[in-house]
Amino acid sequence: MIVDERIIGLFRRHWQHTLTYWSVFFSFGLCIAFLGPTILDLRCQTQSSLQSITWVFFSQQFCLLVGSSVGGFFKKTLLCALSALFLSSLIISLVFAIIPLCHNVLLLAVAMAIAGLAMGVIDTIANIQLVKIYQKDSAVFLQALHFFIGFGALVSPLIADPFLSETNCVVGNGTENSTAMEHLRNALAGGPVHNVSQYQLPVEGEVITQVSYAFWIMALINLPVPLAVFMLMYRERLIPCCMISSPRLLDRDELAIETQGKDKEKDKQESESEDLESIGHGDLFSCCRKNALQGFPPSFFGIHILGGMVLFMTDGIVGAYAGFVYTYAVSPPMSLAHKSAGYLASIFWAAITVGRLASIPLSYRFQPVRLLLVNLAGVIITLLLLLIFYMSSVFLFVGTCLLGLFLSSIFPCMVAFTEDILDYQGCATTVLVTSAGMGEMVLQVLVGSIIHSQGSYSFLLSGMIIGCIGFSLFFGLLFFHRMHKNYQTGNSKKSPMVNESGLESLPQ
Repeated sequence: MIVDERIIGLFRRHWQHTLTYWSVFFSFGLCIAFLGPTILDLRCQTQSSLQSITWVFFSQQFCLLVGSSVGGFFKKTLLCALSALFLSSLIISLVFAIIPLCHNVLLLAVAMAIAGLAMGVIDTIANIQLVKIYQKDSAVFLQALHFFIGFGALVSPLIADPFLSETNCVVGNGTENSTAMEHLRNALAGGPVHNVSQYQLPVEGEVITQVSYAFWIMALINLPVPLAVFMLMYRERLIPCCMISSPRLLDRDELAIETQGKDKEKDKQESESEDLESIGHGDLFSCCRKNALQGFPPSFFGIHILGGMVLFMTDGIVGAYAGFVYTYAVSPPMSLAHKSAGYLASIFWAAITVGRLASIPLSYRFQPVRLLLVNLAGVIITLLLLLIFYMSSVFLFVGTCLLGLFLSSIFPCMVAFTEDILDYQGCATTVLVTSAGMGEMVLQVLVGSIIHSQGSYSFLLSGMIIGCIGFSLFFGLLFFHRMHKNYQTGNSKKSPMVNESGLESLPQ
């Protein structure tokens, strides 16, 4: 069988918990991908410049990092964890509902910051809860968990596409020069700026856009997620009004056996959680304590730093490309139709989703370092071809698909590679997750500012430069890998070996 029967048995025992945690990650993906195709319509809605609207990306990603750090405080009990997931998933629906009412870029940024906090809490708690349930068998369930991010990120651009402005989206304020959407795109591309008198301007504050319907639809689609969390809380008798209800029809002996088994399982989970934190897989602050950093060679820190910097670059490309590929496609010289360009974000996230599924069998056959080498080289080659064929709309769709496939498995491969180098010591996973989030946050704002000042062609050029930097840093990581391997070999020769009987023997 493709899946072990024991894994299937575990899933049957915990199917409602598992499906609930997967569903909240669907909310996560739904919220992370809608900004890209709707950014120009939101720019018109808020009557702001592209450079100003890019700070909405920053507010979401920054608060996502904050939420990920705060989310650890809710992991102590199942009641706290599920309550936080219920509120977070409900907040995402509420944010979708109020986005059409945000006619100021500052209000939009605040709304996205709140959504980012909810996303961060979801990210932390769903991962922790699945690891607590399945422990050493959690890998396949975590892969499926991250598949639902891609699924949600695939759905949201498809929902938004029918409501994207196909005609000129006009913004007027009555005092300053106002332009149509085409005027904005020409300015972004460095092309001619048409006289504002060519366009019929609406009255003050009027904005022509239908994208509001897309956000309300996404709010409704997301509502079953907090309902699923609520039903799980009800099943576990964690809702105050249900705690005093009569127990299930079990004999006293059966109830005692079940309670005893749950207590043992809880103690085991808490013990393994403490073991993980003791080897440095807790939060970032515990990793940075002085006593946790003593006794390690320079190569140990180099692996953490360079591994994090590689993911800073590659996840930054993911965020920037998903965020601005629509803007690039509808701008000259590409000038695609709005609805056609709206499919690009969906294709990109679909490719990432498929790539994550395909990386599962590939990881059994190939070492992570080889997969990383192929993926990083593939990213650079794809961006180079997109630059060469910048006039081809067909290759833009093909290149978007290829780029998503190459970027999809870089993060899990980097985690596996660095953890294997460090023999699961230190804080590799914590540092990599934080670095990836920071890269997505910072590079989105940077690339958006460059597009605003230099034109749309700089979009692909920026991605190419970032990809080359990441590829160079990867070779630095390989150098530190060799250094650390030599250090471990030297230590193993110096230290005595222990045979099966427990007696020390000198190395031969």
